[in-house]
Amino acid sequence: MRVLLVPNPANHRSVEATVRAATILSAGGYEPVLVMEDARACDLLDRGVSRVELGEPGLVVALGGDGTILKAVHLLGDIEAPVLGINLGRLGFLSGADGDELAEALASALAGEVKIELRQTLTATVDIGGRQAGVYQALNEVFVGRGSAGRAIDIQVELNGVIVGRYVADGVIVATPTGSTAYSLSAGGPLVSPDIRAMVIVPVAPHTLSARAIVAAPGDLVEITCPNPARSDACVTIDGDQAPCRSVLDGVRIVVGEHDVRLLRLDGRGFYDVLSTTFLRS
Repeated sequence: MRVLLVPNPANHRSVEATVRAATILSAGGYEPVLVMEDARACDLLDRGVSRVELGEPGLVVALGGDGTILKAVHLLGDIEAPVLGINLGRLGFLSGADGDELAEALASALAGEVKIELRQTLTATVDIGGRQAGVYQALNEVFVGRGSAGRAIDIQVELNGVIVGRYVADGVIVATPTGSTAYSLSAGGPLVSPDIRAMVIVPVAPHTLSARAIVAAPGDLVEITCPNPARSDACVTIDGDQAPCRSVLDGVRIVVGEHDVRLLRLDGRGFYDVLSTTFLRS
């Protein structure tokens, strides 16, 4: 079985754990691989493959924090391989095991002795300069917000063709239930159990007293535009990574994604257990 290892090269603990994981997997007869830039950072060039050569790994192990799990999800694209997060970061809200139980976590995941959590995604279609500029997948959120000019934008939100909000604001977040514990939470949005399929729409720093978060149904279409040309310098950010932002943004259409992410959890803790222990200690 091929196992994709995804480290955080900026975290020395992650790099050390990745090397150890590669050793454990090789000794067990598995094929650990890394994308070439990660293999170079971990001094595992013999295990490096290009992104087009990834194939369909039987398991993905993300060694770092929640950002490393997001990185792994984006590497996979539409491939629905199970993802085991080994927490070597700060919060590790999405992780299924801690760094000090690496060998045990690998053994359990490979033996299928783990809980599988299906996490909904978003698909965002970005239109720039009168044409479709890209289609992006998000596990946490899509953010449409202020661009290089650094000032608030005039932003309009439609649900199924009906205008439900127009704000002068820093931007608008559209989050999954998984993303409701991330940027959306910081902006005042509600916490939503990942067992619920929905989209959470949260204005960020709106210049108004009446803006509220909206929880949309999984079959809804969210459309975001900037109707005032004088305040339309907006960019799109997908799970913290900015999409190309060099032209005037026409709009963004967001729906629930066709593919779920399969997160593995070793300890069997539920969402509310993780919610309590993570945020009470942070």
